[in-house]
Amino acid sequence: MNQKEVVCQQRLMITRDALEVIQGKWRIPIVLSLTFGNKRFGEIQREIVDISPKMLSQELKALETNKIITRTLYDSMPITVEYSLTPLGLTMKTLLDEILNWGIHFRKEIVGK
Repeated sequence: MNQKEVVCQQRLMITRDALEVIQGKWRIPIVLSLTFGNKRFGEIQREIVDISPKMLSQELKALETNKIITRTLYDSMPITVEYSLTPLGLTMKTLLDEILNWGIHFRKEIVGK
């Protein structure tokens, strides 16, 4: 295997790892929502209109497992739970900005809006 093939394989593996963390219909919208500040479960659900509570819960757990978000419990009555981006999650902001810019370009080119 030559050097180019090794580099290509390494990049493909790293890219697959990254996509595994952010893949799916809901993870990027959840992270994007949290770039605007810490939120409770219901706040995230109101912003992401079509997501079911079960799916939101599953995706929040997956993002927490991958250290993209953190879940904080506050000792109040009733108990309050708040979600926020971790320092690792905050590093996704540039990626999200690029996806937004590409989405704007895509809409103009393909959808015409």
